[in-house]
Amino acid sequence: MVTVALTPHDRQRISAAIQAAERKTSGEIVCVLARSSADVTALPILLAALLALALPWLLVALTTLSVLTILSLQLALFVALAALLCLSRVRVALLPAAARRAIAHRAAMEQFMLRGIGRTEDRTGVLVFVSLAERYARIVADEAIASRVAQAEWQGAIDALIGHMREGRIADGFVEAIERCGGVLATHFPAKADERSELPDRIYLV
Repeated sequence: MVTVALTPHDRQRISAAIQAAERKTSGEIVCVLARSSADVTALPILLAALLALALPWLLVALTTLSVLTILSLQLALFVALAALLCLSRVRVALLPAAARRAIAHRAAMEQFMLRGIGRTEDRTGVLVFVSLAERYARIVADEAIASRVAQAEWQGAIDALIGHMREGRIADGFVEAIERCGGVLATHFPAKADERSELPDRIYLV
């Protein structure tokens, strides 16, 4: 399983960064860190079954083991392979790169809806999403922001986030990405006099 290395202090830093950024804008920032977006186990089970089915043919050709022994070895191989191939890192590695990106993107959109980012009063919510196993980062903006801010404007935040994460500094990556997102939002959606936070200023671990 991919380790999510965020300490309580890291979470506090991220929350503080969100609060600081939101003081300058009417936008809302929510962060989500996922261990993995790919929870499909059909492919690992299929591969384990096919390899286990091939084992008796090999053993019959090369050994004189009894049928009961062969069937026992077949079952043991299936269980061992299924357990190995269903590990998060292995399961993700079995998927083509395009499939990994598509699955992670779908997970990001699900989190956007689940966290209520699309239900803010002025439709000015932003999701900073990372899926570790897929090595995927994405910033998803609600419609009011997307209509005025090109996706390319978020690239600096994404690059900073990925750069820190490659060096194992997950919290630093989120903090810098939040600061950059806050700068973009403050330019297009400055804070209002009666500004209030509509969404929790925190990072969700899934």
